[in-house]
Amino acid sequence: MDNSLWKLLKELSHKKGITEVIINGPDHIYLEREGELIRLNAQVSLDDILQFSHEVAHLNHSTIDDSHPILDGLLPDGSRVNIVSQHYTSAAPAITIRKYLKEFSSFDDLEGKFGISQKWIEFFKALVQARSNILISGGTGVGKTTFLNLFLQELPPTQRIITIEDTKELILGVPNCVRLFSKSFGTNHKDSVDTRVLVKNCLRMRPDRIIMGEVRGAEAYDLLQIMNTGHDGSMCTIHANGPYESLIRLETLYLLSGQDIPLKAIRQQMVKALDYIIQLEKDRNSGRIVSRVSEVVGMEGEQVILQDIGVRAELGPEFTGLVPQKMAKLQEAGLGADFFMDI
Repeated sequence: MDNSLWKLLKELSHKKGITEVIINGPDHIYLEREGELIRLNAQVSLDDILQFSHEVAHLNHSTIDDSHPILDGLLPDGSRVNIVSQHYTSAAPAITIRKYLKEFSSFDDLEGKFGISQKWIEFFKALVQARSNILISGGTGVGKTTFLNLFLQELPPTQRIITIEDTKELILGVPNCVRLFSKSFGTNHKDSVDTRVLVKNCLRMRPDRIIMGEVRGAEAYDLLQIMNTGHDGSMCTIHANGPYESLIRLETLYLLSGQDIPLKAIRQQMVKALDYIIQLEKDRNSGRIVSRVSEVVGMEGEQVILQDIGVRAELGPEFTGLVPQKMAKLQEAGLGADFFMDI
């Protein structure tokens, strides 16, 4: 391509460790590498930025103009891209590209990534086989989707999986899988299908498990109903800074559905629906780590009670020595009865 921005991205694709590329304008280009934000000594033309924006919109069967100033989509290499039209910025379109790191494709390829040991890998695999309902929590750029994808590689090939996303980020290897996307069709907003509609509809599609890329709205209500009605083994991510904070956020999103339900009743539903919360953070060197693994065990009064199975240490999570209350299910899934005895 003659486009200077496409050429720049192609050059950067050969460099390892880049997690973000940010274009604020023709001569304001940054990248994040190993947690450090670096300004590049590079320049692209405004015309090329505009052309790039329209070409990305076309690739994603969408548009970016005065009526549709924000675009969320994917680049050909699978990177996630967000573009804000120049009509809503100071001068040029604001482009943010989240690179998906392909250094590992399964738990067996981690080699210490996320600070987890082989024993943690064994535990996480057992969670999937035991059909645990898992919530992966974390802030921006900590690897929530990457970590969810690791869990998805452990799904049995005999099960029917339904996924719900806004952009295509999940990676699945099971043959019986249907991927649903919440998005606008063309430029007509009345034809859009939101996440809640897809969550409700997937119940008619005979799913064994339902996977949601991220819960961020009123679909939290529908998701909890799904988890509470026999669809064990469902998983999703949520934006929050801790396990308890993730429950507070889930509660808040639940209320967006307009349901007039007491908070205690919502929390009882969360306790019944969720089994484990896995928290991701960045360490002091901006590396991504699992900082906490909590089991949802019940309620005391009106408060949800969590039990920490793992807590943050210097290099990653360490087992607390507490045995999960749902240990029987994990044993049925193949986890040794003595797993927690030699920690």
